[in-house]
Amino acid sequence: MTEQIGITGAARGVPDWLRVTRANVFYDHPVSAPYDHALIIDFVNPDAGVGARVGVELSAASAWELVRAITAALESPEAQADLAAEGRAPVRSELETLP
Repeated sequence: MTEQIGITGAARGVPDWLRVTRANVFYDHPVSAPYDHALIIDFVNPDAGVGARVGVELSAASAWELVRAITAALESPEAQADLAAEGRAPVRSELETLP
């Protein structure tokens, strides 16, 4: 199963930065990472062609650590102010059920 979400941001590709508009997230057999299965995140811009992609393959444990690190960063006062300005609920209430 692949989760696809619309995003706004940029990613460092080869050779330059590229605008990313979608993230594809799935757990499957990786191409390069030395694991039987991995969490794979593809940051893409479909409108810019097949080369507009940055892929990441993470072990399950590393993926959970990344979730925790992202959560901590989004709980900062600066991020909370930006989320409030966008009319978003505080991060903690959205992620209270995470292990």
